[in-house]
Amino acid sequence: MLRLSEGHANVGLMANSVAPALARRIGLAAQGFGRPHPANPGTRQLNSLVDRLGILQIDSVNVFERSHYLPVFARLGAFDKSALDTLTFAVSGRYIEYWGHEATIMPQASWPLFRWRMQSYRDKSLTDPQSWATANGPFLRWLHAELAEKGPLPASAIEHDANKRVGPWWGWSDVKIGLETLFRWGEIVSAGRAGFERRYALPEQVLPPAVLNRDVPRGDAIRELVRRAAIASGIGTLDDLADYYRLPSADTRTAVSELEDAGELLPVTVPGWLRGAQPRQAWLHSAARRPRTMEASALLSPFDPIVWARSRALRMFDFHYRIEIYTPKPKRVHGYYVLPVLLNDHLSARLDLKNDRAAGILRVQAAWLEPGAPADAADRVAALLRQTAAWQRNETITVAGRGTLAKELAGALGVRPNEDE
Repeated sequence: MLRLSEGHANVGLMANSVAPALARRIGLAAQGFGRPHPANPGTRQLNSLVDRLGILQIDSVNVFERSHYLPVFARLGAFDKSALDTLTFAVSGRYIEYWGHEATIMPQASWPLFRWRMQSYRDKSLTDPQSWATANGPFLRWLHAELAEKGPLPASAIEHDANKRVGPWWGWSDVKIGLETLFRWGEIVSAGRAGFERRYALPEQVLPPAVLNRDVPRGDAIRELVRRAAIASGIGTLDDLADYYRLPSADTRTAVSELEDAGELLPVTVPGWLRGAQPRQAWLHSAARRPRTMEASALLSPFDPIVWARSRALRMFDFHYRIEIYTPKPKRVHGYYVLPVLLNDHLSARLDLKNDRAAGILRVQAAWLEPGAPADAADRVAALLRQTAAWQRNETITVAGRGTLAKELAGALGVRPNEDE
């Protein structure tokens, strides 16, 4: 049993119960919040952060900024995006892409931990007589041979009559479908990006022998991924730990039990974390930091680990969040590309942001205040937006008149709310 007195640094953790506020601070600290931003984040800090998070989710939406840059900015402050590109998008470097959560950047050494997933994707495709892969076996073999001869290559560089988009602008050609199929199976891998277009290669063209030849049994791999999820989460339910790397629930449950037996995970409950009317079982990583306070100001990407599991964001922060990109404009509640704002250990505001790069303007298209936000929220959000604009090289910040925070935020920024935007 975990027993800590009120005078202990870990106040809030009594017996096997963790106070909700402490649970929030534990989760945020595990994700790298609560530390001073380095003056000049460089390679060491970037590598350390990606290793801590385990994955950076990739998304193509660029209305404000591409999603994989934002968790780094949230935790380290202004950094050189080209330095992260050099680390993550080199042809054969420290990082690689795979389906770790969704499409993600991860340490290259993590790739063998997903062989079971690659095999599962392959088996599912090839045992379905109606699947695209079953119908296009010769074409997949041709793609493999083309990369063997000429790789690494982006899809656009592969010459074939099938390399034509079908349908709307986002429709994939058969070449792209084939490459992504082989990528999911692990028969080809990412070899960095150029202009944000993924390059593809055979594993032996990119991976060192130590990674290429490492074979981790499914149970061992999932246990290691659960362990990493627990370290990155600090505290979480079974669903939280499974979701971090999108793991099967049954396998996650087995891994959690093994890690609990080993003393690495400690079973706890958090008042208010319920399933129906019953307390939900949660686990605390034994090495998790348990800070007394949390000082943080950050914009969070919709794909940041703090909020990517919407049920966890609701349970931990009482923050109901949905991304509304694909919602028709008249039905949107908060805006198009809405970023939660973290102030200390609360999600205190939401900002619908657009980076008007041609005009050099950071446009706040809507600003909303959340219940329980601190009294100085507008000033702190204004300061955060000034830092953001400087990082994005925007010369001007404008604020539209939409949202419960818009007028006060415009005042804090010294601008007039634009009712026409």
